[in-house]
Amino acid sequence: MGRLEEPPAKGVRELYPFLYEGRADLESVLAEACRSTEEKAAEIVRLRWQVAEASADALMECAGEMALRFASGGRLFAFGNGGSSTDAQEVATAFLHPPCGLSLPALSLTSDVAVVTALSNDVGFDVVFARQLAALGRHGDIAVGLSTSGGSTNVVRAFEEATRRGMLTIGLAGDEGGRLAELDLLDYLFVIPSSSVHRIQEAQTTVYHVLWELTQHALGAVPAP
Repeated sequence: MGRLEEPPAKGVRELYPFLYEGRADLESVLAEACRSTEEKAAEIVRLRWQVAEASADALMECAGEMALRFASGGRLFAFGNGGSSTDAQEVATAFLHPPCGLSLPALSLTSDVAVVTALSNDVGFDVVFARQLAALGRHGDIAVGLSTSGGSTNVVRAFEEATRRGMLTIGLAGDEGGRLAELDLLDYLFVIPSSSVHRIQEAQTTVYHVLWELTQHALGAVPAP
């Protein structure tokens, strides 16, 4: 006998409701998918312009400070959880292996699985980034922490450790900034004003690539954007 098709999980139905509203024909499903895609694309374009208008001066200033650290032998350490962990790896890759310009020393604190799991298991997940900065960080280095909510305890603890070590601290958060917005110790905080995790991460990607380009320009490695 053929196997009965199981109904989709509730989370899937909520994510793509137009696929499960009765027996929708293919044409209407494709039209709704197209409309949804266009809305999301327009939303992220508006959000990027909004962030640019609100943070242009801060981005220029932050990149200048990063360039000063790199020119003096500083290194960049990036960290985050989940999707922000992937972004942290991309931050490190962008600076260390750029398509053009200078290769700058950068490391993602989420890349070494042995270190991450050892610290999480033996000490605690709340200090998984702070302990690495305590071992590796020094005065003049750069700490870049990403959190869509701004409320990740291990990101907050890492910034506290980075500040104790005299590092330049740069936070990327979403919505209203969460706990990161309450910290007085951050040198720079770029908040993406959205409640959508997807849009926040897309806009954060733009922010850290702009920081990379402006830093390269401040170091004289690439033309002005």
